[in-house]
Amino acid sequence: MADPTGFLKYEREEPKKKSTQDRLATWGEVYADVEPGERNEQVREQASRCMDCGIPFCHSGGSGCPLGNLIPEWNDLVRRGDWAAASDRLHATNSFPEFTGKLCPAPCEAGCVLSISPLSGGPVSIKRVEQTIADQSWEAGYVQPQVSAVSSGQRVAVVGSGPAGLAAAQQLTRAGHEVTVYERDDRLGGLLRYGIPEFKMEKKVLDRRLAQLRKEGTKFVTGCEVGVDLTVEDLRAGYDAVVLAVGALRGRDDTTTPGRELSGIHLAMEHLVPANKYVEGDGPSPVDAAGKHVVIIGGGDTGADSYGTATRQGALSVTQLDQYPTPPSTRDDERSPWPTWPYILRTYPAHEEAGERKFAVAVTRFVGDDEGNVRAVELRQVRVVKDPETGKRMVTPVNDEVEELPADLVLLAIGFEGVEHMPLLDGLGLSLTGRGTLSCGSDWQTSSPGVFVCGDAHRGASLVVWAIAEGRSVASAVDAYLTGASDLPAPVHPTALPLAVV
Repeated sequence: MADPTGFLKYEREEPKKKSTQDRLATWGEVYADVEPGERNEQVREQASRCMDCGIPFCHSGGSGCPLGNLIPEWNDLVRRGDWAAASDRLHATNSFPEFTGKLCPAPCEAGCVLSISPLSGGPVSIKRVEQTIADQSWEAGYVQPQVSAVSSGQRVAVVGSGPAGLAAAQQLTRAGHEVTVYERDDRLGGLLRYGIPEFKMEKKVLDRRLAQLRKEGTKFVTGCEVGVDLTVEDLRAGYDAVVLAVGALRGRDDTTTPGRELSGIHLAMEHLVPANKYVEGDGPSPVDAAGKHVVIIGGGDTGADSYGTATRQGALSVTQLDQYPTPPSTRDDERSPWPTWPYILRTYPAHEEAGERKFAVAVTRFVGDDEGNVRAVELRQVRVVKDPETGKRMVTPVNDEVEELPADLVLLAIGFEGVEHMPLLDGLGLSLTGRGTLSCGSDWQTSSPGVFVCGDAHRGASLVVWAIAEGRSVASAVDAYLTGASDLPAPVHPTALPLAVV
C-alpha cells in the first residue's frame, strides 16, 4: 500500500531547469539533463507523497484527468521501483504519456487531495512522475509496437494528425482496422509539430512515437488536403468510416482596434508555425522577432509560446498584455474551490527568462510610421465586466491615462474561433455550430453517416489530454460502428465537461 505519511517526509520538488543563459542560447527543452538513475530516485520520493486516497479525485474525469489515468496505482509502483509495471498501468489509459507529461497543465494535480490545504506542501507532482515513467519506458525498451493479430478488413481514414487523430489511429489500428492518417502539412503532428515550440517538447519525442505507430501498421499521407487533393467522393469510396480530427485552428483576430491594417501585426500562429519550421531546418522565418520590440496580446498558453519564441529569436524586448487583473498566487476557495481548476497566476518558464507582463490593460490603438509599419501601441488601464443581460464581456477603461509602448512586432494570441472553413466540410454536408465546432451524437458520429469527429474540432481549442481522451473514445465508437461492438476504452462521453463553478 502507499505510504500515508509520505507527504510529511518529502517536500514537493519541481525538476531543475537549465540556466536562463543556456535556455536562450538554444531551442532545446528548458529542463536540465539528469542522469536517469538520479532522476528516478528523485521521482520515487515524489511519488511517495501520494496517499492512495480512498476517493482519488486526481483521476476523476470531472475534476482531474479525463483519460482516467490510474494515478495512485502507478505512483505506488514508482515508489516501489517497479518501473515496468508502472509503464504498463500508465499506457493502459494514456496513448501518449510523453506528450501529456510535457504539455498538459495537470488538472490532476489541481484535484489532488493535497491541494486542499497549502499546509500539505502542495499536490503530488503527478506530471513529473508521469513524464519520468514515459522517459524510463522508452529508455528501458518497455514501449514496443503492438501489432494486431487479426484484420477486420475494414478501412478507416483519419483526417488530421494532431494528438486526437493519432490517438484514434493508434487504437483503431490495434483493433485490426486498416487506418490511414491524412495530414495537409508537410510533416505529421498538427499543433504538436508546428504549434508547440521546441523548448516545450522536442520533436524527436513526437517522431519516436510516430515510428511506433508506423510499425504497428498505421499509414500516413502528408501534404494532402482532404476535400481538395483527395476528393470527398474518393474518400467515401475508399473507406468504411472517417474520423475528423481537423482541430480548431481558425485564429481570433482583432478587427476593431484602429491601426490593425499596419504591417507587423500578426496572429500568433503566423509567428509560431514558421519558427517551428525554422527549427526543423526549413530556413528563416518571415515573421522574426530579432532586434524588435515585441508586444503579445493575450495571456494564455499561445501567448507564452510566442513569448519564449520571441526571446530566442533575439527580441529587444517582449511584453505580454492581459485584459484581466493579476490573478491571485493561491487558490481562492470562493471563486474556484477544490477540486476545480484554480484561477491563479501561472508563470511559464518563458516568463522567467526575459520581458515582462502587464495586467488589466488593453490596446486602444496601433500606431504606425510613415511607411505603414507598426511602431507602437497605445494602452489604457481597463476593467472587464460581464453584461448581466447578455452575458457578454465588456472592456471598460478605468481612467483617461494613455501609455505608448514601443512595438515593431505585435502578435495576437487572443484565442481561436473554431474549425477552419474547408471544402471537406462542404463536401460532407457538415456545418459548424455557433461555437465554430462540429457537433455529433452520443456515438461521436456527425450528421453525415459514417463520419465521426473528435478533439478540438468537436470540443473547441482545449488541452492535449482532452484531445487524447476524445481520440481514444471516438476509436471505440468507430470500432463498434464497423463491427457491432468494441472492447476499446472510451474514457469520455461527447458531452463531458470538466467540473467548474458556474
